[in-house]
Amino acid sequence: MLIPIVLALILRAPVWALALVAGAVALLTIHEFLKLTESYGVSPLTLPTLGCVGIYFFFLAAETTRSDTPLLSTGNFLITIGFAAALAPFLFLTRAMRGEDLRAGYPAAAASVFAFGYIALPMAMLVQLRQQWAGAFYVLYLLLVVWAGDIFAYFIGKSIGRHLMAPRISPKKTWEGAVASVLASVGVGCLLFHYALPISSALLRWGLIERRDGLFGLEQPAMWPVIRLTITINIAAQLGDLVESLLKRGAGVKDSGALLPGHGGMLDRIDALLFAAPVLWFYAAWRVMQ
Repeated sequence: MLIPIVLALILRAPVWALALVAGAVALLTIHEFLKLTESYGVSPLTLPTLGCVGIYFFFLAAETTRSDTPLLSTGNFLITIGFAAALAPFLFLTRAMRGEDLRAGYPAAAASVFAFGYIALPMAMLVQLRQQWAGAFYVLYLLLVVWAGDIFAYFIGKSIGRHLMAPRISPKKTWEGAVASVLASVGVGCLLFHYALPISSALLRWGLIERRDGLFGLEQPAMWPVIRLTITINIAAQLGDLVESLLKRGAGVKDSGALLPGHGGMLDRIDALLFAAPVLWFYAAWRVMQ
């Protein structure tokens, strides 16, 4: 039910609206993550962390309305994430000094800094990726590649999986499922780029994207770079899933939350994306800077 809403959001909505929605998702996810840290004996700085992240995404949304040139928006984004990443430890450690138990200050601040780097920055990179040339096409490619890999890993691993990948962390993940995930992602990625022009033209004709948001190049993109990029994104996505399983296993819980009935929490839904989005963002930023 959420897939059509997500697709309409990334294709049609203005970038500032996407930034606000991404910020809301980041806030919900960080709230779940900070609850998980309580199982590790941490007393998290929940309100200060959510406040800082909310302010960050508010300014990110405002910035997207000013920078239409991909090179300028990418340069500004690099400056802001560098400054925010450097400022986060200072802010949260300063806030932790006000606590009564000084021994709890560092773990609480560390959890907040980790939440910012683990969740907020990848979601911000997803927003900035949408600002790039062909940004809507690349975000669509990212989501479909991650979804395809996740779906095939589940069904193939469940039906024919025999060799466990990481039994201590995720007892149901198998190497057979991981291989199926890579193959499915590569298949979807190659199909999207092979038919990039007709797909972009159809989305433009239906009014779902602007011309700058699709791939309209006259030359067919080479498949080997697409295959390498897709494999890298898939591996990052699978690692993201395993990392979240590690966090839940250490906390002794099955799901990160109960926000989505039958599907766990928000972190359970975007764990793969948190590792995959920075990979594609880096590729797109490098492409713009050339």
